[in-house]
Amino acid sequence: MIDVPDLDWDRLGGERLADLLRRAPKAELHLHIEGTLEPELMLALARRHGVRLPWASVEQVRAAYAFTSLQSFLDLYYAGAGVLRDAQDFYDLAWAYFKRAAADGVVHAECFFDPQTHTARGVPLAAVFEGLVAAQRRAAAELGLSVQWIPCILRHLSEDEALATLQQLGPWREHFIGLGLDSSEVGHPPAKFQRVFARARAEGLHCVAHAGEEGPPAYIWQALDLLQVQRIDHGVQAVHDAALLQRLARERVPLTVCPLSNVRLCVFADLPSHNLGALLQAGLCVTVNSDDPAYFGGYIADNLVQTVQALRLDARAAWQLLAHSFEAAFLQEQQRARYLAALQQAFSAAAAPG
Repeated sequence: MIDVPDLDWDRLGGERLADLLRRAPKAELHLHIEGTLEPELMLALARRHGVRLPWASVEQVRAAYAFTSLQSFLDLYYAGAGVLRDAQDFYDLAWAYFKRAAADGVVHAECFFDPQTHTARGVPLAAVFEGLVAAQRRAAAELGLSVQWIPCILRHLSEDEALATLQQLGPWREHFIGLGLDSSEVGHPPAKFQRVFARARAEGLHCVAHAGEEGPPAYIWQALDLLQVQRIDHGVQAVHDAALLQRLARERVPLTVCPLSNVRLCVFADLPSHNLGALLQAGLCVTVNSDDPAYFGGYIADNLVQTVQALRLDARAAWQLLAHSFEAAFLQEQQRARYLAALQQAFSAAAAPG
């Protein structure tokens, strides 16, 4: 747990706090790179490859973003991903996100991607990695942005397919740090993937899993006990299990929460009814992230500012959310300490008189 600094917190409120949240250094830990595919780029790539989409304009694409559940979003998400065909496409996609992330104060990003979404369409992993890694290197050189990749297993497919995918990823092992679990949650519990995560751990990979977004607290218990994950992606249903909340707080298991995503997918009716504040009050290591920002109406700074304002969180809570992002990141301790020092400097400067 990171100690809250001694600052004149009363000076940080309103627009000053909103501005600080936008520019202060932060890490993004729950971001699907395919979910950053803005309509303009989607349509441009469709034209590049002669792909026919159900939508003819940016306005038509955005009008389709009326989701009623996770599955209703995924149906559109996979259709959009169909325009990603070659290394240049993945490069263009990632570079566009990196520029926006850097503008939002992101200094470290651990980004998900879905190998099976692309290999199922005949796109070779070599093309995926060539494009993503080229953009990653440019982001480090030109933006000072640290990026790590975490491929995710699609949970609506079988574990045998997941095991085959992990094996196929082997030649590119130097380019990713972990293994995740995403896609349709309800009906596909973490217990389904015990063998693949055991193998991932044996290969030295960090393990994370989406759990407790729409699924019950039992899915979070399974992710912790059976998959032995280090982070829970989403995890908002934990509030319905007091013993689980106590464990998450005691063991400092991070939750990578995505507030705007939760609202757009009808997990919560609106931002004021989100339980992020309750999770913080319970002593959990909660972080704020953007999930699939092209589809959910906001990147990380939008999520932070809108959530802090909607829940009437004070500046101390806002600082905690940013500090937690570095606490939860898979960083070397020296790098973590450097980012935390920069975060404290940003808050100290904003709280100083003058």
